[in-house]
Amino acid sequence: MSEEVVYNHEESITVKASAQDVYDIVSDITRTGEWSPVCSSCWWDDEVSAGSVGAWFTGLNVLPDRTWETKSQVVVAEPGREFAWIVGGKFVRWGYTLTAGDGGTVLTESWEFLPEGIAMFEEKHGEQAAAQIANRTQQALDGIPKTLAAIKRIAESGHQGL
Repeated sequence: MSEEVVYNHEESITVKASAQDVYDIVSDITRTGEWSPVCSSCWWDDEVSAGSVGAWFTGLNVLPDRTWETKSQVVVAEPGREFAWIVGGKFVRWGYTLTAGDGGTVLTESWEFLPEGIAMFEEKHGEQAAAQIANRTQQALDGIPKTLAAIKRIAESGHQGL
């Protein structure tokens, strides 16, 4: 049964910056376009709840063959420890965890295609669902190391805030 299929991946990088400084970067979704190879920009749907659990934001994603927006909800916002959100409130979980490491902070980015996301793709794409899911999975696998490297570069350059 497709609901039992779960795709997930995570990678880590050590950043020579404090966990709080790195958290301040990754939790500022308005800066996502600085490091994401797919998401060119994000904005809070409600500035009052920006950055807190339950807050929704919109992301603009751009690839050579298509452009689309997603709505995501923050599910974890623990300063200096973890920041995570779920696309569509139930489809795909993205997040960053931060732990003390040798010479800085170990930043881990994680991605999980949730069962409801798989089911949605099967309903939306029918026979093409497996190919579409494989494509999105590959985008995540390719994008995570690029994203981590860019966040490391930003944090270590001293450009934590605008």
